[in-house]
Amino acid sequence: MRVLLGIIGAVIVLGIFASVLRTLVIPRPTPAGFTGFVQRSVSRPFRFMADRLRGVEAKDRVLAPVAPVSIVITLLGWLLSFMLGYGLLEAAVSGLDVHDALYEAGSSLFTLGFASSHRAGLTAIDFCAAATGPIVVGLQIGYLPTLYSAYQSRETEVTLLQTRAGAPPWGPQILARYAQVDLLDDIGDLFRGWERWCAVVSETHTTYPVLIHFRSPKADRNWLIALLAVLDAAALRLAFNPSQPQARTRLALRAGFVCLRDIADIRGIPYDADPRPEDPVRLGYEDFLRGVERMRTYGYPMERTAEEAWPHFRGWRVNYETLAYHLAQDIDAVPAPWSGPRRSTLPVWSPPTPVDRRPTG
Repeated sequence: MRVLLGIIGAVIVLGIFASVLRTLVIPRPTPAGFTGFVQRSVSRPFRFMADRLRGVEAKDRVLAPVAPVSIVITLLGWLLSFMLGYGLLEAAVSGLDVHDALYEAGSSLFTLGFASSHRAGLTAIDFCAAATGPIVVGLQIGYLPTLYSAYQSRETEVTLLQTRAGAPPWGPQILARYAQVDLLDDIGDLFRGWERWCAVVSETHTTYPVLIHFRSPKADRNWLIALLAVLDAAALRLAFNPSQPQARTRLALRAGFVCLRDIADIRGIPYDADPRPEDPVRLGYEDFLRGVERMRTYGYPMERTAEEAWPHFRGWRVNYETLAYHLAQDIDAVPAPWSGPRRSTLPVWSPPTPVDRRPTG
């Protein structure tokens, strides 16, 4: 029986050490394991409440604490699991029952030091437990600034996009506003900046998957919807303006769907890695025409008709639409146009275009 307790305790300790290393130390995407289980468990009650609310702002307020709470629960879960694992190990190498062994392991793990023993086996395990507690807490303290720095970097570009596309952002709205203020010659700079943004998000959101669930400060902003809007704007630009420079636009598109695929890989979401341009998309042609009309209303120049541009736009969108819709539903992103359904029915938020109030005459 004591051998079995020792084996179980060793498995728990080594497994949680592996989880800590994968989450806080190793700078590369790793399987979620324990942290993924905590994230899913924490999110369920919040989602249950959010699904029964009406209104985007109310849902956003309920879901906002999910990611921070999961971080706190993960730390507590690590420490309690270490306490259980070390307690079982101490019960295996001594004559203590499980209750007393857990008492001694907790005393060492949390550096209280009021329970101690002169037996060599117990003392060695006590030393390991005493080192584990501060190390895990210290790593978590160092982990939080890195996490929030990545979050702030992501949200800066999302906030800047609000001036170009409104909130929530929408691909046709980006092109309409650039045409409205005569900035189409500079739109390549937007795509170049978002190409770099995609690279940063791909690295941070696969290394620290909890960032996927960190929500923007306002309910009408969301990192995924912003990315989808930029990708749609790039696809529309390529579809309607084949004579314009395409290098930056194409690079931004590829960076965007590679970013989504990297996130899908870490979350276990299946996708077609090589879709055909003629494959169907979920965005309907009527919705496409409404977006084109928004662009036309504000003077966006078009070299192709909507009918001619549709196959080209669809051929680009097939690379990222399925993953964007899946993630938008998973994280309950703001229901912007062209962003797919949500778990509960919500009205689509369409961003308004500012009225041109420049003086005339």
